[in-house]
Amino acid sequence: MSDFLLELRCEEIPARMQAGARADLEKLFRKEMDAAGVLRQAQDQPEIVVWSTPRRLALIARGLPAATAAVSEELKGPRVGAPPQALEGFLRKTGLTAVQLTERDGVLYAISEKPGQATVDVLAEAIPAIVRAFHWPKSQRWGAASISTESARWVRPLSGIVALLGNDLVAFEVGGVQSGWVTKGHRFHHPDEITIGNADDYQQKLRACHVIVDHAEREALIREKAAAAAAAAGLVLVEDEGLVIENAGLTEWPVPLLGRFDEAFLEVPPEVIQLTARTNQKYFICRDAAGQLANAFVCTANIVASDGGAAIVAGNRKVLAARLSDARFFWEQDRKVSLSEQAKKLERITFHEKLGTVADKVERVAKLARWLVEEGIVGNPPLSGEELSLADAAERAARLCKADLVTEMVGEFPELQGLMGGYYARAEGLSDAVADAIRDHYKPVGQGDDVPTAPVTVAVSLADKLDTLAGFFVIDERPTGSKDPFALRRASLGVIQLMISNKLRLSIVELFDAHWLSIASGLRSAQRALQDRAANDLQAVGGSAGFAMSLFGQAMEKRKGFAAQHDQNSFALLDFLADRLKVQQREAGVRHDLIDAVFALGGEDDLVRLLARVHALQAFVGSEEGTNLLAGYKRAANILKKEAFEASAVNSEPEPAEAALVAALDAAGPQAEAAVAAEDFTGAMAALASLRAPIDRFFEEVTVNDSDPAKRNFRLSLLARFRDAVHRVADFSRIEG
Repeated sequence: MSDFLLELRCEEIPARMQAGARADLEKLFRKEMDAAGVLRQAQDQPEIVVWSTPRRLALIARGLPAATAAVSEELKGPRVGAPPQALEGFLRKTGLTAVQLTERDGVLYAISEKPGQATVDVLAEAIPAIVRAFHWPKSQRWGAASISTESARWVRPLSGIVALLGNDLVAFEVGGVQSGWVTKGHRFHHPDEITIGNADDYQQKLRACHVIVDHAEREALIREKAAAAAAAAGLVLVEDEGLVIENAGLTEWPVPLLGRFDEAFLEVPPEVIQLTARTNQKYFICRDAAGQLANAFVCTANIVASDGGAAIVAGNRKVLAARLSDARFFWEQDRKVSLSEQAKKLERITFHEKLGTVADKVERVAKLARWLVEEGIVGNPPLSGEELSLADAAERAARLCKADLVTEMVGEFPELQGLMGGYYARAEGLSDAVADAIRDHYKPVGQGDDVPTAPVTVAVSLADKLDTLAGFFVIDERPTGSKDPFALRRASLGVIQLMISNKLRLSIVELFDAHWLSIASGLRSAQRALQDRAANDLQAVGGSAGFAMSLFGQAMEKRKGFAAQHDQNSFALLDFLADRLKVQQREAGVRHDLIDAVFALGGEDDLVRLLARVHALQAFVGSEEGTNLLAGYKRAANILKKEAFEASAVNSEPEPAEAALVAALDAAGPQAEAAVAAEDFTGAMAALASLRAPIDRFFEEVTVNDSDPAKRNFRLSLLARFRDAVHRVADFSRIEG
């Protein structure tokens, strides 16, 4: 057994591509070795490690066999006595003669022995194939051969290849680069060539030449040294794992260094400073003992400087100062214009060609946010110290929530939308409730994100997401399969989290009804814009305004079609939210079939009430009473499915078991119905539990399909009553198990 070393060296590999490249290299290597039988020959599954630096990809596979074993290959042919043409075709395919075929059970087989192959030869064929098949997000050709599209491609031109099996060279050539024993060390500390003996001395020799080839080791070093540099200055490093990985991908010998910037820049919002330092410069930021942003950063050098890094820090300070100066300029310029003035510019931004501009959307969201408050869906406590009522505050926040989209700062850093709006709102003296709502109205963005609880924020956030969902369902732009270009799944999960966390009692169908006119208005606005655009375009090319009007008329007819599908759209939206609820609740341990069981009854479009009902149902079906009642229900449902009968409410001589079931149904049915109406779902389950013993006794003592038609119909009628009583709580046919 021998260890194999492969190093593919080139110019700078982008840090963002290195993790994927490591995974692809291992996958392709395993695929090639498995196809050649090398992995089957290994006593144990070979250990394969893959490392990366900015200048190299390295793979070490330990315990490869010296050669692959001979393999017997068998190909099935025609039966004995088959037409001569079939036999001749099989012989041509295999290259054998008839006497070389083997007969078994009346069938002819071509059996051949594939000899084993030296592993070094397998590798010499496989590595060029791996390089050719390797996929980079971006790659290039190089050299004289690059005029052909068949030439080798790599992320940057390959400059060296090391390929050693044990102490032996694996000789091959890729893109004009010949494999060998030689690599190079650190670009500045040791740019000379290094001769590698085998896989065992590779890592040590590179380390001696200032290259830490193991990316995980570089990441650990950056975490430790960056935190230590901050601590030495009495500060705390703000942890950023993504930045750790990126800096490890940019350096072969990382040296974290702490620097300072002008305190005057701290007047800029801290998120802007952090994003500027992180995104543009790959710097960590620090906080002081009080948790406030400090005027300090940690950069990661790629060399051990003779002056301790003073010149490196000074250069990075200048670059960061220029970036922060831009950020401060944006901050100052944006505050010269009020958010209400900024919001007017939203009329020039298209939200969707069928739904109008962002200004149209803002208008719809503002009306919906007010409606949510006025209808009592979002709580209506007084805002202490505020001049505005909750409804007014919600509407005002909604009208300003998208205004920061047209600011200079958000134009530079789109990820700050909402956040900057909150800062600008406070800077111009708007209330905290309005500013917080502007800042947080995109939340929750994902499963782990904070869910707003402040009433104004909840109203605006919910209105924004509901408008997006309703609007795109109206124009039939719904998610399909894995495609969700308008992030409607994320919006629906946000709606669900807001409603559940804040216990908001909202009828989705009523919401759709209330918001329909606003959406229709948005459609009209969009159609007017399309009309104007069509007229302008046609006039520009010599067309007629009349033709433009005909196009507009067609569009308006389509809009009328939207209105005709109003009910269909509202229930489709409800189905979509129910599906997302199942996804959202799966992590909480709620069974999806129980959500289906409640939702299938219809008329339940209050997600909070639905979920409370599901929780009670899950507790019930997990109990002994629930399990037995479910079994009795399924038995009754199966009988009713097979049998046709005429309902009969009277049996002249009821059996004791029949009488007991009648009495239980007379009591349990109304009790369950009343409990559901009062939203006492635990009580509804208790009412159902009272049916367990009577239905068990009924099946034990009574023959349902009696020869007497009157008895048979009466007993089937009892089972139908039992089924209907259960369905007042949930559709048990949807419950698995």
